[in-house]
Amino acid sequence: MGTINSAFSIISGALDADQAALGVVSNNVANANTTGYTREIPNWQENQPIDIGGVQSGTGVTETGATSVRDRVLLERLDQQQQLASASSTRLAALNTIEALFTPDTGSSSSKAGDIGSDITGFFSSFSSLEANPTNNALRQQVLSAASTLAGDLSSAAASLGSQKAALDQEASGVTTQVNALTTSIAQLNLQIQSTSPNGDAGTLEDQRQQDLSQLSQLIGINQVTTENNGLSITTTSGQTLVSEGTAYQLTTGMSGGVTHFYVGTTDVTKPLMSGGGQLGGYLQARDGDIPTTLTQLDQLAFGISTEVNAQNALGTDLNGKSGGAIFSQSTQAEGSAASMSVKMTDPNGIAAAASGSGSGDNANALAMANLASSSDPPVLNGLTLPDGQALAAGQTLLNGKTPTNYYSMFVTTLGSTVSQVQTENTAQNASVTQLQTQSNALSGVNLNDEASAMMTIERSYQAASKVFTMLDTLMASALNLGSQTTVT
Repeated sequence: MGTINSAFSIISGALDADQAALGVVSNNVANANTTGYTREIPNWQENQPIDIGGVQSGTGVTETGATSVRDRVLLERLDQQQQLASASSTRLAALNTIEALFTPDTGSSSSKAGDIGSDITGFFSSFSSLEANPTNNALRQQVLSAASTLAGDLSSAAASLGSQKAALDQEASGVTTQVNALTTSIAQLNLQIQSTSPNGDAGTLEDQRQQDLSQLSQLIGINQVTTENNGLSITTTSGQTLVSEGTAYQLTTGMSGGVTHFYVGTTDVTKPLMSGGGQLGGYLQARDGDIPTTLTQLDQLAFGISTEVNAQNALGTDLNGKSGGAIFSQSTQAEGSAASMSVKMTDPNGIAAAASGSGSGDNANALAMANLASSSDPPVLNGLTLPDGQALAAGQTLLNGKTPTNYYSMFVTTLGSTVSQVQTENTAQNASVTQLQTQSNALSGVNLNDEASAMMTIERSYQAASKVFTMLDTLMASALNLGSQTTVT
């Protein structure tokens, strides 16, 4: 009877193992649409065989639990690509807003700075009109009106850039709350995983940790280091520790130079985070790179135009017979010139259309003013003393050797090229994310067709074991009835 009892034990174990495996498959099907769920497969382990007289007899199989099907290397590559794509997406959105400021305004949007290129052309063209009749008050007023439009649009553009910088600063600061919440969660999950599954797969706990890692990588650039007992340490891309197994280190903020800086402990990590990736990296690239660069070029344009025009007007004679005064308010340096640019002159008679010492009907200086638009190195710059008391060095020009129109055109072209470059990078990075996500889903995602096939295989195994169980039951009943065939119900 020992042999029959052993057979009963083996078949009972097989039924239990198949039942447990069916539970794993059913759980997969139930979580097919659960975000972040990783497909599980049952694990089978051969039972210890029995050795009788040197002959080993098998004792069946046991289902020892489920293992999630995941590729840690693939998941880390996906996180890294998400960091890059998130950074470029965030930066691209900011660049599109910057570029929109310098798109000619065909509507009534108050967010536009106007068509600065047309403003420059219109301003210098007003001097060309004044040449024909230098004593005409309406034409003189037109010069001041065109100057006001140009100054207003440059000032408006600078103010809009300043507002965008402040908004980006606030959004960047807000990321820290999300980062700290995720790093705290990961540290807690590390402790749970190390406690429950130090040497194997932790199932849903690892799914939760991977979800947190995926979200964290979209916010900030990180590196991952696997530690003992299935733990995980996380650092910024420059090496500052954010999570060390069960301990999270907070990302903090503080003001420096008028903007938010970011710290891990006492270490200022603002600059490394700028190139680290994630939304925070994108915000910082736009806040500390793209906007300051744009403002610097606008400042140079405003400073160059106001300096050249004021200097040329000072060389002529106005309608009152005096040397021409400043048309634009004059900054002492290029920095901040666009934001502060305005028209200082209020009396159109102060426009010095005549050459020095000539009568009011002369137009020589008005012609020279108009020619500033087409001269990359105006004669007026020779020996010019700047508002801060410094003279231009030999060969130095206020607009890098370009006319105001060409300088602005080059500025817009460069900005557009930057937007296009980041757009191309973002498209490629998103394509890479999609490809890696597809690979990960193919490996770890639940495919209902595959689960149906696995369920059918396990059900057939269960049915086969049940039939063997029935046969053994019949055989046992017959043996108890001294060989008489017995029907078992």
